[in-house]
Amino acid sequence: MRFVLAGGSGFLGTAWRDHLAREGHQVVRLVRGPALSSDESHWDPYAGELDASVIEDADVVANVAGAPLAHWPWTESYKRTFTDSRVATTRTLAEAIARSDRKPVLLAQSGVAGYGDQGDRILTEDAPIDADTFMAGVVRAWEAASAPAEEAGGRVVRMRTGVILDRRGGALKPLVLLFRAGLGGPVGSGRQYFSTMSLLDWVRAATYLAGRDDARGAYNLTGPGATTNAEFGKELAQRLHRPSLVPVPAFALDALAGTVSSELLNSTRVEPARLLADGFTFEHPTLGDRLAAALAR
Repeated sequence: MRFVLAGGSGFLGTAWRDHLAREGHQVVRLVRGPALSSDESHWDPYAGELDASVIEDADVVANVAGAPLAHWPWTESYKRTFTDSRVATTRTLAEAIARSDRKPVLLAQSGVAGYGDQGDRILTEDAPIDADTFMAGVVRAWEAASAPAEEAGGRVVRMRTGVILDRRGGALKPLVLLFRAGLGGPVGSGRQYFSTMSLLDWVRAATYLAGRDDARGAYNLTGPGATTNAEFGKELAQRLHRPSLVPVPAFALDALAGTVSSELLNSTRVEPARLLADGFTFEHPTLGDRLAAALAR
């Protein structure tokens, strides 16, 4: 298949490009600067500029672009940057697909933060994304931006992604540094659930959804069996042979992370119900499996 990929130089995008190349797929990466090779194409998502022929030739158009969550301080300006980097990129791709004759499938990245703080309630794709938080608002706008492609008859998959585990990037990289320094521990109470997935399972699942003609709508891209923050910290500490004794108090997190601290304190117990129902097989179905794979060299 021929993939057109936005966000192809980031943590997820780079891993996915490598996976697709190994699987024999062709990838054209959308870049903001000049296109320097035949596997790049220039675009300006904020101006709605995109080479229509690139979309017309694609089998799959995918967006994993977005400004990083790990940022300080969270000013009003950065919150706009964070939101626009997701919403504008998705909308530009969706509108380009809507104008195309071929209507390639759109795989639009999203997040599980839209579910909000739900305690120990198990959340499948049927759960509403109506939480009253900044990140939930981002998710709603992010997913709504893919509507033009869907309304024009295109197949759209919204990938509600949890915490992707790999030592080379994402949320795990700074956590490993903290734990190795002996400063690891639960965040807040530690009783809140959060959902993780190995990087290998994420790229496999995204590729699987691209090739499955009946896949459309929201899919939770998390591993099965969500664990609490305290359980995660204990497992990570054991694998790094470090203690997990230093809790990060909620007030300190508020001071450092501001608006998005709630995303680390909220309990979001997400399960990949649709992937499992469709028969997708996880390489790393447990937290122990995920962390072993994430920390392997």
